[in-house]
Amino acid sequence: MDKSDLRQRAPAAARNREPILAVLRAHLPDRGLVLEVASGTGEHAVHFARAVPGWTWQPSDPSAAARASIAAWTQSEGLANVLPPLDLDAAGKDWPIIAADALVSINMIHIAPWEAAAGLMRGAGLILPQGAPLVLYGPFRRPGRAIEPSNAAFDEDLRRRNPLWGLRALDEVAALAAGSGLTLDGTLEMPANNLCVVFTRG
Repeated sequence: MDKSDLRQRAPAAARNREPILAVLRAHLPDRGLVLEVASGTGEHAVHFARAVPGWTWQPSDPSAAARASIAAWTQSEGLANVLPPLDLDAAGKDWPIIAADALVSINMIHIAPWEAAAGLMRGAGLILPQGAPLVLYGPFRRPGRAIEPSNAAFDEDLRRRNPLWGLRALDEVAALAAGSGLTLDGTLEMPANNLCVVFTRG
């Protein structure tokens, strides 16, 4: 393995990037600045930016190693429409960006304290214009429905690793979003018992 290659790889990204891309094509504007909160390895960022050249993709992550991976992926793909990654903690009060045309966050709010979800909604309410989308992807608990066995096991594992982590209840996330002026537009079933949840800035 080339130790100078800073690109990280997440097997799940290769599996879910096409289904997520289909949702983003349907709900994001054809052109504009898209902020991705918690970009992780950067594999989604380069895949989406390559697929839709009209998007200027702004990746971000609080992890220095993740930001190095994002930059390495961007360089290796030669993509001019992926900006240098921002050091952005969703739970932080001051974000290093003041406006975006859309916001995307993939597999973040369950692998972070609840304050990160609250910060994500607060930030979206501040930087998105009226009518702009916020798209979340990941597993959720849903009222009136038994949690899927695979998600129950995943939730248990997350809480074992960190008591502040765990699958979030969709109705609680929607209530949090409403407090920042975001309306739940819909939920879309995705592979492996995940959802894409689409909000719109009111």
